[in-house]
Amino acid sequence: MLGKIARKVFGSPNDRKIKAVRPLVEKINALEPEFAALDDAGLIAKTQEFRERIEKGESLDNLLPEAFANCREGARRALGLRAFDVQLMGGIFLHQGNIAEMKTGEGKTLVATFPAYLNALTGKGVHIVTVNDYLAKRDAEWMSNVYGALGLTTGVIYPRQPDDEKQQAYACDITYATNNELGFDYLRDNMKSELNQIFQRDHFFAVVDEVDSILIDEARTPLIISGPSQDRSELYVAVDKLIPDLTDEHYTVDEKTRNVTFTDEGNEFLEEQLQGRGLLEEGQSLYDPESTTIVHHVNQAIRAHKLFTRDKDYIVRDSEVVLIDEFTGRMMSGRRLSDGLHQAIEAKEGCDIQPENVTLASVTFQNYFRLYDRLSGMTGTAATEAEEFGQIYGLGVVEVPTNVPISRIDDDDAVYRTGTEKYAAIVAEIHKSHEKGQPVLVGTTSIEKSEMLSAMLTQANLKHNVLNARQHEQEAQIIADAGKLGAVTIATNMAGRGTDIKLGGNVEFKVMEAITANPDRNPDEIRSEIEEQHKSDEQAVKDAGGLFVLATERHESRRIDNQLRGRSGRQGDPGRSSFFLSLEDDLMRIFGSERLEKVLSSLGMKEGEAIVHPWVNKSLERAQAKVEGRNFDIRKQLLKFDDVMNDQRKVIFSQRREIMESADVSEITTDMRHEVIDDLVDTYAPPKAYADQWDMPGLYAAVMEQLDLDLPIIGWAEEDGVDQDVLRERIAEASDKAMDEKTEAFGAKTMRQIEKQVLLQAIDAKWRDHLLTLEHLRSVVGFRGYAQRDPLNEYKNESFQLFENMLDSLRETVTVQLSRVRPMSEEEQQAMVEEMRRQQEEMQRSLQQAAATPAPAGETVAPEGQAAEGFDENDPETWGTPGRNDACPCGSGKKFKHCHGRLS
Repeated sequence: MLGKIARKVFGSPNDRKIKAVRPLVEKINALEPEFAALDDAGLIAKTQEFRERIEKGESLDNLLPEAFANCREGARRALGLRAFDVQLMGGIFLHQGNIAEMKTGEGKTLVATFPAYLNALTGKGVHIVTVNDYLAKRDAEWMSNVYGALGLTTGVIYPRQPDDEKQQAYACDITYATNNELGFDYLRDNMKSELNQIFQRDHFFAVVDEVDSILIDEARTPLIISGPSQDRSELYVAVDKLIPDLTDEHYTVDEKTRNVTFTDEGNEFLEEQLQGRGLLEEGQSLYDPESTTIVHHVNQAIRAHKLFTRDKDYIVRDSEVVLIDEFTGRMMSGRRLSDGLHQAIEAKEGCDIQPENVTLASVTFQNYFRLYDRLSGMTGTAATEAEEFGQIYGLGVVEVPTNVPISRIDDDDAVYRTGTEKYAAIVAEIHKSHEKGQPVLVGTTSIEKSEMLSAMLTQANLKHNVLNARQHEQEAQIIADAGKLGAVTIATNMAGRGTDIKLGGNVEFKVMEAITANPDRNPDEIRSEIEEQHKSDEQAVKDAGGLFVLATERHESRRIDNQLRGRSGRQGDPGRSSFFLSLEDDLMRIFGSERLEKVLSSLGMKEGEAIVHPWVNKSLERAQAKVEGRNFDIRKQLLKFDDVMNDQRKVIFSQRREIMESADVSEITTDMRHEVIDDLVDTYAPPKAYADQWDMPGLYAAVMEQLDLDLPIIGWAEEDGVDQDVLRERIAEASDKAMDEKTEAFGAKTMRQIEKQVLLQAIDAKWRDHLLTLEHLRSVVGFRGYAQRDPLNEYKNESFQLFENMLDSLRETVTVQLSRVRPMSEEEQQAMVEEMRRQQEEMQRSLQQAAATPAPAGETVAPEGQAAEGFDENDPETWGTPGRNDACPCGSGKKFKHCHGRLS
C-alpha cells in the first residue's frame, strides 16, 4: 500500500527514465524541418559531417539529436515510415546500453536503425543480432534501404557463407547476423593461422533483437566447435537394451531438477546385468575407477528414457533425432545434446547413432556478448528477468510506453481439477468465439498436446490450423492467416515470432497469393482490390472482439506466457487473452498444487467448474517467480565455472593474436627453449645436490630427446668448476648455435614462418586437450562438496594448476618440434605440403560444419520452405554441391541424401 502511494507521488523508476529522455525527443522533433529540407545528397553529406566531428573528438551523446533526426528522415524517404516518438525513445535507451521492452507490433526493427546509425559513424562496425537466419536476411534487406539513403553499408552473415562474402559483410558499417553465427565466427577466427583470414573486427556495439530468447533461453548451453572422436555405437545400443528391464524400485526421478538417480537396488541389478552381458568384468564394481565409462553410458541411457519424451523434447524425422526448443517449439536442426546424451536418445529410438565429438573450441553466449564495449537489446518481454540482465550483462531494462494504449482484455486464469475438464472447457470456449467470427490463437506446450487438441476440434467439426515443429515450413503462412475472421490456430510455444498477426489477415500474403493465381491481371489492380476488401475484413474482426489468445497451460517462465499474450492487442487493436489450467498440468503438479486442490475440494466444486480469481493468478505467478529464480541460480553457478575457463580463453586467444601479428617470433621460441633447458638442469642436476649426485646420463638422454643435441654431458661432471650455471650456459650455447645453423640452411624468412606455424599449431593442440581435461574436471568436482569443500574454489585452483601445466607442456612441445626440424628434399617437402593441406582442409571442414552444442538452429542452404536461389528441380546442375548430410537446396529441410540426393 505504502509503495503504491509513493509511486503515485514520485513515479516509478521506469517513469523517471522515460521522463528523462523526453527533452531529447523534443530536440529531435525540433530538428525535423531542417533535415526534411535537405535533398538526398544532403542526408549523405550529413553523415560525412558527423564522422568528421567524431574524429575531432565530439561525443556520440552530443551528436545524438542530429543523427537521430537524419536517420528518421532517411527512413521516411526509403520506407515511407516516420518513426513515432516512442520509437525514438526506444532508440535512445538502446544507445545508452539498455534493453528496450517494447510490445509486439511497435516496430522494433525500425527502432534498431537509430542507435545502429549513430554508433556506426565511429567506423568500428555495429552488429544487429537476430534469432534466426530468415530474420537476419529479411531485416538486412529491408533496413539496408535506410542505411543506403544515409551513405552507410549493410551486410548479413548466414551459415555456409563463402569466405570472401563473409569478410565483406563484417567490413560493412552495420552487419546483421544470428547469435550462433557470431559466436561460431569468433571461435573460428581464433583458430585461424593468418591475420587476413580473420572475419570479425572490434566488438564495439551490438543490438540484440529478442534479447531474452538469446541472452537467457539460448545461453543455457555453450557454443562448441567439435570434431569426431571414436565410435561407440555398439555400446550405446547394448546399454539401451538394459533400461526396459528396470523397475520403479531401481531409480528415482526428480522432475524439479530434471535428474535421475539409481537406488542401491538399481546399482546391484545393473552390476548383475552388465556382468551377465559381458559389459562389466566379473568381480568389477560400478564404483571402481575402471567402470567410469560404462557408468556414464548407463546414466545417459536412463536420462534418455525417463527425462526426454518424443514429440515434446524431440521428434524423429528421417531416422534422425531432432531437438525441439522448449521456448519456441521450433525444430533445432543440427543441434545436438552433449556428453553422449544425444547418442543415448538415438539408441532409444533405433536411429543411426552419430559418433560423439571432441571439443575444439567453445564459448558461452554470456561471455561472447560481454566482449562488446556496449551491448543493448529489444524484446516485448524482459521485465521479469531484469535482475539477471543486470547482474550478468550490466543491462538495465526500460519499459517503453506503447504508441497507442493497449485495449486488450486479460482474463483471470481458470483452474480446473482435471485435464479432461480443462480441455472440454477449451473446446467449448473456442466454439463460442468461432461462432461470432473472433479469430482464436491457442497456445500449447508440446506437439503431443497440440495434436490431441487438434483431434478434439476435428471431432467437434471446427476447422483449424496446427502450427508446431512438424508444420515448421508453413509457419509464416499459418501465422499470416491467424488473424482472419473465424480462424482457429493451434501453436506450440511459437506464436508468430518474426511475423505479425494482423487482424483480417496479412495483406502482403493475400496480394502474393492473388498475383500467383492470376498472372495475367494487373498487380496494382489486384493490390487495390485486396486492400479495399481487407479494410472490411479488419473491421469485422475488430467488431468480433479482435484476436483471442487462449493458453492451455502456464509455462515455467512468466516471460513465455507474456510473449503468447502479447500476440493479441498490437498497436491498440482490441483483443482478449485467457489461460485455462488444471491441477494435472506439469507446473501445478511439480511445484505444489496440494493447497489449491484442498481449496477446490472444500468449495465442493462440481465437475467441469473452474475457480477464477485474481488470488489464483498471484499464487501462480509466485510459483513461476520461484522457478525463474532457481533457474537463474543454476545459470549463475554455471557461469561462475565458465568464467574460470573464460579468463584462460582470453589469455590463449590474445597470445595467438599477438603471435599472428608478429613478423618475428624467434625471441618467444628462444625464451621457451631456454626455460626448457633450465627445467632439465634443475631436474637432473638439482641446485642443492653435489656433483656426484647429479644424474648426468639422464640429462644426456633428455637433451638428446628434447633438443636433438649429442653433447659430451657425462664428461662435463668430471671437470672442475662445473656447476649448474655452467651446464645451463653450455647447453644453451649449443642449442642456440644449432638453431642459427638451421636458420642459415632454411633462410631467415622461411625459418621465421616455420617458428610461427609450429607455435600456433602447438597452442591449438594443447588448448584442445586442456578443454577436454577441464570438461572431465567439471564433471567430477561436484563430489568435493561431500568433503565439505567448495566445488567452485576446487575448480579454480585445479584449473589454474592445469593451465600452468599446459603452458609448461607447450614450451616443451615447441622446443622439441623446432629442434627436430631439418631441411628436406623436394619430395619430402611436397609430401609435407600435401599433409599440411589435408590437415588444413580437415580443420576448415570442422569449422564450417561446427558439429555443435548447440549448433545454429536450421543451419540450411535455404530457409525451410524456400528453395535456394536459381534452384531447378529438374536440372541437377542448379543444385550446387551440397554434402550428403547438408540440408537439401530445395528448402524442404531434409538432408540432401534423403531428398534430391537420394540414391535411386
